[in-house]
Amino acid sequence: MASGLGHHERMDHDHLRDLFEGVEPITFRRMFGGLGIYRDGIIFAVVLRDQLMLKGDEEVADDYEAAGMQRWQYVGTRHGKTVAMPYWTAPDSAMDDPDEMTLWARKAIEAARRAAARA
Repeated sequence: MASGLGHHERMDHDHLRDLFEGVEPITFRRMFGGLGIYRDGIIFAVVLRDQLMLKGDEEVADDYEAAGMQRWQYVGTRHGKTVAMPYWTAPDSAMDDPDEMTLWARKAIEAARRAAARA
């Protein structure tokens, strides 16, 4: 089961800036009912339905899954197939620990840079 905020009720800009202080400067943009979190103009995290998710790819998937992070997936309404998005839930242990979040955010930023280079 994907982890939500639980006792981490505040996902406002101030809380997110504190959480990502180790990878500042970051910027925010509202998007499809959620919030995109950017570094150097490249999206590396999103907040959707009160859940923080970090960008990933095949290079970090094993690390993410070993930490209990779960990939964002949904079933497409037109074709009924499961679609896997390139985002994983942030680990609960990092939600109140900016030092730990910095380690995960750096992986997410590198994955985002690789994706931007391929685009």
